Amino acid sequence: MSKAEILQELPKLRHEERTEILEHLCELEERDQMNGVGPTPAEKALLDGEFEAYRQNPDDGSSWQEVQARLRGRSKQ
Repeated sequence: MSKAEILQELPKLRHEERTEILEHLCELEERDQMNGVGPTPAEKALLDGEFEAYRQNPDDGSSWQEVQARLRGRSKQ
């Protein structure tokens, strides 16, 4: 099955099936990270840019508690 065929089939799956697939993809990504597969050059550039922005203004971000509260607020809408 090609990638295009897989992507075409995903919307037809039930939520539980898509969640199972997402969990499996995350496990594969974690395994790659543990085996030394690093970020792509584009991902590294993005991470470097974000780190530099944080380094210059470390107080501009949100705490994890603030982020969780915002996410929980969205899920209730």
